Amino acid sequence: MRYIKGFYMALGMFMAVPLPFHIWDEKLTSVMIAQLPVIGIIVGAVWWGIGLLFLTLDLPIVIVSAVMTIIPFLVAGFIHLDGYMDTSDALLSYRPYEDKLRILKDPNVGAFAVIMLVILFILQFASVYTIADGGRYLALLIAICVISRACSAFAIFALRHMPGSNYTAMLGDNTGGGVKIFAGIMMFATICLSFIYAGFTGLIVSAAVVLGYSLALRKAYKAFKGVSGDLLGYSSVIGEVCGLIALALLQR
Repeated sequence: MRYIKGFYMALGMFMAVPLPFHIWDEKLTSVMIAQLPVIGIIVGAVWWGIGLLFLTLDLPIVIVSAVMTIIPFLVAGFIHLDGYMDTSDALLSYRPYEDKLRILKDPNVGAFAVIMLVILFILQFASVYTIADGGRYLALLIAICVISRACSAFAIFALRHMPGSNYTAMLGDNTGGGVKIFAGIMMFATICLSFIYAGFTGLIVSAAVVLGYSLALRKAYKAFKGVSGDLLGYSSVIGEVCGLIALALLQR
């Protein structure tokens, strides 16, 4: 029951889905965080399902690719994309810590955020176009979403939070070993299923997501001396596009 309730909380927090009512239980915030990989299954399944439908309908590949480029951001309510833009703006300013922190929290969109958004969409569109055109291992889109969100769950549980981060207030000392094991099992199972489904292609794509996420988070973590929702969104977006690029390169 705890995990069902935590899952419902996660739907309201991490997805743009209309819910008939809202539930919030402070004691279940760690369970909610552990549900991030499950949210990844839903986002990835919608991503894969719409792509498969459009390809089956034999729609123009450019239209299919354009829609598939924005689907994961749309389903998640653009929360990760917002964090990606805010963090990019702050990191690329190369200013002292206090100034970077101010830029991170600034609601205005800076030039670096726009530049990095354009770069992201070019890479994402090109990768999705190649994947859709090749038509191989499309279901690995689900794995990409699950693994990136599992990495975020581990980061929230294991790393220091930035001062004033919502995660500090939400979790407190309420983080047991069970939720960490649950997130770990979800990630391990996803990697294993990816290997069963696509062989070494599945392993390479999984590794690309983890590597891209880890490098992005390492840079952000060092700059801000902790993690926050924006930094995790930034790392998640980069991890996922790295997985897409790897999958695109392996289509040939």
